[in-house]
Amino acid sequence: MITDGANSIPHHRRQTEPSQIEPIITSTTPRVLTILSSVLEKLVARNDQLQQCHHHHRSGKKSLKAFDGIRAPSISIPKYLERIYKYTNCSPSCFVVGYVYIDRLVHKNPDSLVISLNIHRLLVTSVMLASKMLDDVHYNNAFFARVGGVSNAELNKLELELLFLLDFGVVVSSKVFESYCQHLEREMFRNGGSTTTYPVSISPSAITPHGNNTCDDDSADLPSEDLHASDS
Repeated sequence: MITDGANSIPHHRRQTEPSQIEPIITSTTPRVLTILSSVLEKLVARNDQLQQCHHHHRSGKKSLKAFDGIRAPSISIPKYLERIYKYTNCSPSCFVVGYVYIDRLVHKNPDSLVISLNIHRLLVTSVMLASKMLDDVHYNNAFFARVGGVSNAELNKLELELLFLLDFGVVVSSKVFESYCQHLEREMFRNGGSTTTYPVSISPSAITPHGNNTCDDDSADLPSEDLHASDS
């Protein structure tokens, strides 16, 4: 794994059963997002330094090059994850499964690094794909693109790129999911956190594929975010 996980994360839609996910929420953000943010920030910082010091060259036929921006976006990883969570209503499980996808990419493409140039596009694409696999109702690509700060056309291409890089291996078993949760739980302890009251936990049904229903686009009040602004 590219980071360290806990027992389980409830798979519920916030708008329908808010009381069932409230125990893992700190303020308005689920605890798992805070842990993931910390893990990913450390990973990106390490890889950015590695790339700079050793002039890391991404070789091979397959790579994460399609997810690169010209320069790192100004929005931080924690803020970006919070934005996706707030406006897409993805269940917290989607963020863990999205993380699993990113980890699989790294193992399938060992010459590629998750760095500040690609982490944001990797996140919005992987979480969107996880939402399609897990959530009863989810937004379409166009809405995720607006939330993620990329064009609809680009996100469509990134989704296909992700699927082919994963060899369409998007199923995550309960056993694998729990191992990643336990990894994140260890990270929380390592950073001085406590899971005594609110453990990172999940029910087996949380990663069971559901119906593919899309929500209506209600993006009228969605604040803009543009990853391309950093590329200009």
